[in-house]
Amino acid sequence: MWGDIAIAFVLAFITAYVIVPYSMRLAKKISATDKPEARRVNTVEMPRLGGLGIIAGFFVSMIYLLISMELENQAMIAEYHMKLIGLFLGLIIIVLVGFIDDWKSLNPIIKLLGQTAAAGVVMAFGITIGDFNIPILNRLIELNDVMEYIITWVWIVGITNAINLTDGLDGLSSGITLIACVSLLIIFAINGSPIISIILITALAGGIVGFLPYNVNPAKTYMGDSGSNFLGFSISIISIVGIAKTYTIIVIIAPLIVLAVPIFDTIFAIFRRIIKGKSIKAIFEPDNGHLHHRLMKLGYTQKEAVLILYAVAATFGMFAIILLESGIWKAASFALLIIAIFAIGYNDLIKRNKQ
Repeated sequence: MWGDIAIAFVLAFITAYVIVPYSMRLAKKISATDKPEARRVNTVEMPRLGGLGIIAGFFVSMIYLLISMELENQAMIAEYHMKLIGLFLGLIIIVLVGFIDDWKSLNPIIKLLGQTAAAGVVMAFGITIGDFNIPILNRLIELNDVMEYIITWVWIVGITNAINLTDGLDGLSSGITLIACVSLLIIFAINGSPIISIILITALAGGIVGFLPYNVNPAKTYMGDSGSNFLGFSISIISIVGIAKTYTIIVIIAPLIVLAVPIFDTIFAIFRRIIKGKSIKAIFEPDNGHLHHRLMKLGYTQKEAVLILYAVAATFGMFAIILLESGIWKAASFALLIIAIFAIGYNDLIKRNKQ
């Protein structure tokens, strides 16, 4: 098992690291670039197909491992054949839509329809959020087929867009997703989740690590919508597969906590845009009110804003891990300690940025 996990990471990492420079040249060749503008932080034209490296790393790693595990007759993979086919087909759709958007810029409604189609394919192949237990109440919450599909669609499309919306500073979206991958990997191990979910999340993490050297400040490339949508879509599906064995309310909440930063930022953006634009259509209008924008308005540099959000994401990840392993009281005491430590240094941080 550990050998396969190590292969998943190393193969995805090396492939991504090697492929990213090719994606940068392709982006420049077809003019898939981010040009400087008021809402963006880049001051030079930036290639935005770097996510193709992550995608290549993930696919190369997983295809190799699935073939080798199949040849070894590993029975644990057999029960996930259909779900894996659905995952790969959904990823192909999401990557194609993202690539076209990076190249030609699609209407937001078209992108949403593409995400819905990808989610529909995945659900058709059996990946859904089903019934779950509430241990404290000793009660099973049963969902009918319609509710399963609605909740699963909201989760997949919501997380896909949440990761995309955090892609505003060098290394931000990729770094937060990497922290989420590591947190989920630990949660899956604690939870006794299917080995396939551990391998999938490890391959995704490996691809991100291979991409990050090109994306940390000062960035040489951006992942683009093809990359950010791929990350969001992948982690939303893998989290469902990872919690499939024990659908308790705590296990279901854990991925929500791990991804709290992009989820909160997305929900806040939706309400902010509706209130400001006084229309549902305003949701699709970009703005500069995201968490990273607000941190920079307080006087933080790009690197500082990214590190702060990394720290917040890591704290939520640790909270979810502690909650799952040790229960609410230990998780709550950990959270209170972190808040107390932050409160001690809060005034100094504010003063420093006002100088």
